[in-house]
Amino acid sequence: METRTSNILFCGVGGQGVLKAAEICGLAALRAGQQVRKAEVHGMSQRGGSVESHLRFGAEVFAPLIPAGQADFVVSFDRTEGEKFRDMLKPGGMHFNKYLPLLRKHGIDPRFENTFFLGVLSRFLPLAREVWLAALAQGFTRAQAENRRIFLLGAETELGDGT
Repeated sequence: METRTSNILFCGVGGQGVLKAAEICGLAALRAGQQVRKAEVHGMSQRGGSVESHLRFGAEVFAPLIPAGQADFVVSFDRTEGEKFRDMLKPGGMHFNKYLPLLRKHGIDPRFENTFFLGVLSRFLPLAREVWLAALAQGFTRAQAENRRIFLLGAETELGDGT
């Protein structure tokens, strides 16, 4: 089992599926036997306001909030929101703003952008594909086949940076 703590900050605006993405990632980690802690801020989410969710998992995790400069990933669904959290990344951490053009390139329906980015994220986390697919099935009650297809597209698409 992975002993290192993974720190992921999901961010965007209301309606983009930020909280759902964090929930599904957390479910995948739980299914893999990891301890999971999550905290979210979504005050204006119903009006397109800022939404963020901190997700931490590993063998032993005590606090839900990611300390500044310690995020392994900032998974941003909105460029502006993503830039607000750039200081959360640790040195060598990955910011998903660079992957936003892939959404247009692949013609991803906005309703499935979070699922696509979960697929991309799955490449970099110590979680088996089976736990991801089970978490998707558990987390989405509708459009399960399409969510699975979009997740796999994200997991297998060429990222353009050698990964």
